Amino acid sequence: MWEDPQRAQKLMQEREHLSQAIGRITSLETELNDALELLALGEAENDLEIQTSVENDITALHKRVSRLRLESLLSGEADGNNCFVEVHAGAGGTEAQDWTLMLTRMYSRWAEAKGYKIEWIEESPGEEAGLKSSTFKVMSHKTADHPYGWLKGESGVHRLVRISPFDSAARRHTSFASVYVYPEVDDAIDIQIEDKDLRIDTYRASGAGGQHVNKTDSAIRITHIPTGVVVQCQNDRSQHRNRAQAMSMLKARLYEVELQKREAAAQATEASKTEIGWGHQIRSYVLQPYQMVKDLRTHVEKGNAQGVLDGDIDAFLEATLARKLGG
Repeated sequence: MWEDPQRAQKLMQEREHLSQAIGRITSLETELNDALELLALGEAENDLEIQTSVENDITALHKRVSRLRLESLLSGEADGNNCFVEVHAGAGGTEAQDWTLMLTRMYSRWAEAKGYKIEWIEESPGEEAGLKSSTFKVMSHKTADHPYGWLKGESGVHRLVRISPFDSAARRHTSFASVYVYPEVDDAIDIQIEDKDLRIDTYRASGAGGQHVNKTDSAIRITHIPTGVVVQCQNDRSQHRNRAQAMSMLKARLYEVELQKREAAAQATEASKTEIGWGHQIRSYVLQPYQMVKDLRTHVEKGNAQGVLDGDIDAFLEATLARKLGG
């Protein structure tokens, strides 16, 4: 432990996660036993108010147990890692770029509500509105852990149907955006990348203004020629730091591809290569003529579309996790 501080830190983090998990289970056991004792008392005294209250408590406990059961399934090799989330506009022009902004907001709101930390990597604004693309990192923080495990099932094409606010004739439009989630690579994992396989471009950071936008060519785009993987970073004024972050993202992308091969579940990888349009979507968000969000893999539906777009996506994440891991 003293000779290897990095390993010591990881062991302490693992210990903390295990301690929290055991604490949650112990707390549930205590609450359940207390509820059963109170229920027995209510039945003995024929107190319907106590019985109803305890039944409600047990229903709430059941939901928490179901959540913990899902969390116990987060046992993939990289499920505990921080992750990068990329959103790219597809078919639909300005509509698709606005949809990309809406999805970026949805995932960032979910992450913030759960207590994760967010680091913004790149945003490319659209010509008229919205974003052509965005990239940000979701990081574990205190009791919010396993970001990649929870979000990895979100990779794929997302479809929006609504009355376009950009159409003066108020016609209904369908637009698409792709989401790609991949894990941050641990320093202990050695990913070999040769310089001859890279094409590195610099460009001027773009945006509406502010501290993240500068007047020098500090933004970095790296293309891994053998795989066609492209990453970009513009969140820092320093070209050197942007390049280091982009290389970290590239290693993460290549690691995720290898993970998917080993797990024989290349859904995320395939989603990044698929046409962003009709026939490839994993979820549909309909705002007009009715409100409905439906996952086409798990068939989970929610009528409160605005709530989903505000970050209430737990039902979809849980259903996808249970389906993928046989839960």
